Amino acid sequence: MAWGRSAAGSAPAATCASTLGWRSPCTPRPGSRPAHARQPEPRRTTGRPTGAPLFNGPVSTAAPEPAAQAGPAAEPSLLRQALNVPNILSLLRLAGVPVFLWLLLGPREDGWALALLVFSALTDWLDGKLARWLNQMSRLGQLLDPAADRLYILATLIAFLVRDIIPWWVVVPLVLREAVLGVCVVTLRRRGFAPPEVTYIGKGATFVLMYAFPFLLLAQGGSDVAAVARPIGYAFTIWGAVLYVWSGVLYVVQARNALRGTTQ
Repeated sequence: MAWGRSAAGSAPAATCASTLGWRSPCTPRPGSRPAHARQPEPRRTTGRPTGAPLFNGPVSTAAPEPAAQAGPAAEPSLLRQALNVPNILSLLRLAGVPVFLWLLLGPREDGWALALLVFSALTDWLDGKLARWLNQMSRLGQLLDPAADRLYILATLIAFLVRDIIPWWVVVPLVLREAVLGVCVVTLRRRGFAPPEVTYIGKGATFVLMYAFPFLLLAQGGSDVAAVARPIGYAFTIWGAVLYVWSGVLYVVQARNALRGTTQ
């Protein structure tokens, strides 16, 4: 084994050449650098884990907090619900019920009573439309609208019965229907159920009766207008009464099915 000096002449370089043809342990492998030529790997000074993004500030190792879930929007107060346009119309209809009864049974001003009844029918149609157009549907409106309809129907039936405009056998089934529905609503509330929703048949029956009542008022007297209005009023009354009773039967079936579900 022969030792020589490096080109710089400073340190001996190992040739490690053997005359027997094998390499000694000190001979470097092909393609590798000598041990003294290897540079130490630089130390990390950022203090961040491998693969973490570079940014100013310390790295947080805490688990991310879950995003807050948005809860349901709070329902407006009763005062705010009462001040929207559809509910104002429903409140005006409710306020007109005692005035309507007084006009029919007191001074018997059928013209003013007819105007008030037409106004009630128009606002009954308009408040539902406005609630959908203005996106002002509310729980208070869902209670006021059917309440105003039923009060007007009951008030008109009582006044017409007192004045012999319609016979008692037309009034009794309609009033009995309201009494049965009242019992159903009370029973459902005691069991934790909401009142049954208004069906299309029930709403249609209310509209037909509200159209029948003005014609029945116009039918009073012996004028030509009364002669034309009389058959129209009777037809609307029969049609509306049948639908009104049938919708009551459907409400009773809904209440019975709901109560049966709680007992099973």
